[in-house]
Amino acid sequence: MPSPDLAPDPAPDLAPSPEAAHLTPNVELALPIGEPLVRTIAMPADTNPAGDIFGGWLMGQMDLAAGNIAARFARGRCATIAVDGMTFLRPVFVGDEVSLYGNIISTGRTSMKIQVEAWRRDRHSEETTKVTQAVFTFVAIDQDRKPRPLPQRG
Repeated sequence: MPSPDLAPDPAPDLAPSPEAAHLTPNVELALPIGEPLVRTIAMPADTNPAGDIFGGWLMGQMDLAAGNIAARFARGRCATIAVDGMTFLRPVFVGDEVSLYGNIISTGRTSMKIQVEAWRRDRHSEETTKVTQAVFTFVAIDQDRKPRPLPQRG
């Protein structure tokens, strides 16, 4: 649970990012655009007691992908403070290749919202299917874990 000091900037301070155009629409049959941020294989150790890939594992992979974008954009340490709108559309199976795509959709003074999509590919096929998506909110933090302004762009 984030400390109250890490509350995101108010929504009115968030401006749309031009990079948001790289995201696929909210349609599970569309194809992802761009290169994946993370590509991994779902393994037996990543399953729940029923033998399916654990949703928490997939969410963790998505957080890693979003965190990579956040740290690069903020040029330093960031903390995840919220995840919005995660809906599991399709299951992921052991052996599937999971690819994660994402982009910054808005920024504030200290925070940024990053949309991440997870796609699966059966190891014996080239067909890909979107399995989930979510918006992760990150806050740039300093060495004392206090919010700090994002670097100026442009």
